[in-house]
Parts: sequence; structure tokens; C-alpha cells
Amino acid sequence: MEETMSTEERETGTLIGSDKVEGTAVYGPDETKIGSIERVMIDKQSGKVSYAVLSFGGFLGIGDDHYPLPWQSLKYDTNLGGYRTGITQQQLEGAPKYASDNEWNWGDQTRTRAVDDYYGLAPI
Repeated sequence: MEETMSTEERETGTLIGSDKVEGTAVYGPDETKIGSIERVMIDKQSGKVSYAVLSFGGFLGIGDDHYPLPWQSLKYDTNLGGYRTGITQQQLEGAPKYASDNEWNWGDQTRTRAVDDYYGLAPI
């Protein structure tokens, strides 16, 4: 029995490996790419993905801003080969964001609540 899974095995059915989510394109309502998923944030107790961090702006990953998006705002679209969201680039301009990982404290519930409030979504 082979110890490593092939890419196809990590994408079958309704499950996908986290390494396959990272880097996946995110498209706005008009099917224009608005960024890509840098990482997912998983609730330690429920085991559910709570947020995806969208990397947007910059050039070749330099100078990117990072936008936490509620996971429920994303839906995978097989035709696009990426995630679709109703969030527009204009909405991102005023959204909570950070430039580097040390600027965002995931343990600060006011930060995550601000993200949920901004997008009008209840936390999972």
C-alpha cells in the first residue's frame, strides 16, 4: 500500500486537503479573480474552518494585503476551478485586513467579530 496520497485522492468527493486549498483562486461575483487563499483558520474545538485568509494586491506575493473572510462566504465552483464569493473588490477596500502575520491577533475576539460584522455574517 502506497503511503502518500495522489493529488486526485486528496480531492475526491466533498473533501479536500488543506494544502490543496492554499493557493486556490478566489473569484468575485463577476468571475474576476480577486486573490487567492493563503491559509484557512480552523476552530480548535469544532474542527470546522472558520475563516480563509485572502491574499490580495502586491506583486508576486510581495506587498500583499491579507483579508480574513468568513469561510461561509466562499463556495467552490468546479467550472472556475476556484472559490466564488459575493464579495467585490470594492468591498475589500474597506474590509479588515493586515499586512503581515504579526499585525493580526486571531485570539482577539474583537478582530474576528469585526470581520463577521463587516460582511454581515454570523460566526460559525
